[in-house]
Amino acid sequence: MATKKTQTLLLLILAALCITSNAGIGSIAVYWGQNGLEGSLAEACSTGNYDIVVVGFLYQFGNFQTPDLNLAGHCDPDSGGCVSISNDIKACQSQRIKVFLSLGGASGSYTLVSTEDAQQVADYLWNNFLGGSSSSRPLGDAVLDGIDFDIEGGTTQYWDELAQMLSDYSQEEQKVYLSAAPQCPYPDAWMGKALDTGVFDYVWVQFYNNPPCQYYSSNAVNLLSSWYLWTSSVTATKFFVGLPASPSAAGSGYMPPDALISEVLPSVINSDKYGGIMLWSRYYDLLSGYSSKIRSVNLVSLPGNTSAIKASV
Repeated sequence: MATKKTQTLLLLILAALCITSNAGIGSIAVYWGQNGLEGSLAEACSTGNYDIVVVGFLYQFGNFQTPDLNLAGHCDPDSGGCVSISNDIKACQSQRIKVFLSLGGASGSYTLVSTEDAQQVADYLWNNFLGGSSSSRPLGDAVLDGIDFDIEGGTTQYWDELAQMLSDYSQEEQKVYLSAAPQCPYPDAWMGKALDTGVFDYVWVQFYNNPPCQYYSSNAVNLLSSWYLWTSSVTATKFFVGLPASPSAAGSGYMPPDALISEVLPSVINSDKYGGIMLWSRYYDLLSGYSSKIRSVNLVSLPGNTSAIKASV
């Protein structure tokens, strides 16, 4: 039988291991669904690199249009071909990985024209992807964890109402998580008013394709200035640094993993608002291995860090 001294030593070792395990990069979110060569959703989750996978995109909705899903190269929702993804969603969730549906994207036909229109979209999302019921759920009977707003066009109105309506669906036994992916110029041209509602759980700011607020000319000053502006101006549970997973994933703003680790993380990780990294996208991450390169980073060892990540998302 172990002595009291030995038991104490074992407890100290276990405590140290727990601190180290909570001191990683934080959470990693990734977008999936826009390239048939990126592999299945289940394969993405099985890597163990992601904590949140965002399925994109519901590219057509609002203005009383029939909503339509685009999962380029993966399946055809119009023929019911995406229903089988339900099994992948459940496989991800069994690994404690959250799966969201993203609204919008860089191209598509989406807009909101009235409060009634916003309510119709909210009801559609609840019944077809979340905890409601419908005979024609595009991704099968799996219940997604939340809705992501990647709004890059259409109207600037009623997104706040849609966000509040979706938030109102949250119940104690089943929370509806909300995330947003604004461009880094503050305030966001389309989602500024919606973000003012304070109902968003996660905000992953896209620090790319905008030189004034991204990693530019091997310098992180602009990005960090934008980060502090966003985190001090918007109420959300956690903020993520949104980055392209490879140089070809965006027109500009790619930051090598070593630059992220040495130039950005030491300045942001002590904030209670820091949640992790968002990567665009699974396809580019598969090519570059970006998430694998940062997944094992021990934030405790970074210069300037005084504490581990407060909590997992």
